Amino acid sequence: MIPIAPIPELLAVAAVTVLAVVSPGPDFAMVTRNSYLYGRRAGLLSALGIALGVQVHVLYTMFGVAVLMAHAHSVLTVVKALGAAYLVWIGIQTLRNRQALAVDLQGERTMRPLASLRMGFLTNALNPKCTLFVVSTYTQVVDVRTPVPVQFGYGAFMSVAHWVWFSLVACVFTAPALRAAMRQRQRLLDRTIGSALCGLGVALGFSNLG
Repeated sequence: MIPIAPIPELLAVAAVTVLAVVSPGPDFAMVTRNSYLYGRRAGLLSALGIALGVQVHVLYTMFGVAVLMAHAHSVLTVVKALGAAYLVWIGIQTLRNRQALAVDLQGERTMRPLASLRMGFLTNALNPKCTLFVVSTYTQVVDVRTPVPVQFGYGAFMSVAHWVWFSLVACVFTAPALRAAMRQRQRLLDRTIGSALCGLGVALGFSNLG
């Protein structure tokens, strides 16, 4: 018999996940950057990388919450520093961009598929706020009596929700008409997105994660 999740628990996980996914943050800025600069495939692969990054948080939460919580401060401090540095580095690369944006398929700038996937994955996996989101959801919403298959199901839902949302973001920011308009304001957009990534990195570095 397949275990069924309690409805109140399922609704709580769904509501928390949706609110966390649609909140602007590093994932949104990264997908927007890659979609705007390199096209739909790069944006979609970045979205998939983010979804895979969520599974990192889910797996260590399910199998090592006690260890994680015992060493939470030191672990989160290291992750926070790495995540902050990574975001600032990507932001600086965006600010330094001098290549013209192409909106036609023949002149489309490309990003290697693995690079797109890796960038999305690292952005999420190195985000300690995602750590806190997953850990708090599992420790406060999921009951100790919740079957393991159901817990895996919650983790899968979190990943799918991230993938769907950020795939939608990628599709929106690669619409031909929008990209053509972006091309006319490319330097402003590069500065805006680059500054946002640097700002998020700095804010993350100085944030108090408890």
